[in-house]
Amino acid sequence: MRIVRHLLLTFLLLMTSSACFAQIGISVSFGPPALPVYEQPICPGDGYLWTPGYWAWDSDFADYYWVPGTWVLAPEVGYLWTPGWWGWGGNAFLFHEGYWGPHVGFYGGVSYGFGYFGTGFEGGRWDGGHFFYNRAVNNVNVTIIHNTYNTVINNTNINRVSYNGGTGGINARPSPEQEAAEHERHIPPVAVQTQHVQTARSNPALRASVNQGRPPIAATAKPAEFKGEGVVAAREAGAPYHPAPAHAGAASPPNPVHASELQPHVAPAPVNSGNAKLDQKYQQQQQNLIAKQNQQHQQLQQRQEADHQRATQQNANAAKQQQMEQRHQQQTQQLEQRHTQQQQRVQQRAPAPSHPEERPR
Repeated sequence: MRIVRHLLLTFLLLMTSSACFAQIGISVSFGPPALPVYEQPICPGDGYLWTPGYWAWDSDFADYYWVPGTWVLAPEVGYLWTPGWWGWGGNAFLFHEGYWGPHVGFYGGVSYGFGYFGTGFEGGRWDGGHFFYNRAVNNVNVTIIHNTYNTVINNTNINRVSYNGGTGGINARPSPEQEAAEHERHIPPVAVQTQHVQTARSNPALRASVNQGRPPIAATAKPAEFKGEGVVAAREAGAPYHPAPAHAGAASPPNPVHASELQPHVAPAPVNSGNAKLDQKYQQQQQNLIAKQNQQHQQLQQRQEADHQRATQQNANAAKQQQMEQRHQQQTQQLEQRHTQQQQRVQQRAPAPSHPEERPR
């Protein structure tokens, strides 16, 4: 399938420790649509932080769907939101889940707007236990919320691209400060955010194939409230919408990423050339080769699993995890290519039939 389902397991190095929550979730073989153009609904109250909208993936419909931007109460004083982002992982686009933390980490260089311009956060700051809003990039009612300031951001990035890497993607890498932020204590999306995503997924109008990249609900004042005055529709699509390839749902075996995904080699059926001694010798060569190759499968699998364990213990960031997975995929595919070549060389030495008319055509 176009959805590389097996990567959901092989790339799920869940960083659930208190030190890091940078995790890689689902992966898709083609990138999400451009970010739509929309206005931000007014902030509903003090302590709410903006979480920008993004395209999520629904494997049931093999389609992207829009998760509207919304205001969410910070789970702890001093915590900021790092948006989730899509990035190219070597043979698929991988989604990196957003998280709450004391500093904003790497989010792919994607310019979500409203203070999230690809690096850091310009929408506000915590001071003395209160969040102060930058009115230059946030829609805040100053008669209700008084802790505000006004700092104009000279943002020249008007790119609506919604993913990092790959063809047409944003070319950005995490800075040392962003990598450090990934190792801080994090909180995963809170319950209302999870409910918000589920509500968006259940709305057919938010699927990209339906709204052509211009969702009718682009943002909401509060999570999961998709009706009422706080709902904002997209003004336009961020770029011309290109539907998924026609063969996106067609079944096709994915390229293996890890040795654990390789099928064991099995010796072919015995040959019958008419020379029992030669046939037996050839069959023994085949069996010896198969045993050696399956042993190499196990050895590579053990090395790759050791890499995963070290990455978890060292709280490896998302960029280093991607590099590791790309290296594993290269190792796995090179091993299989070498095995195929070895089997072809042995097959070339197969005993020929005793009678010319029995030679295969």
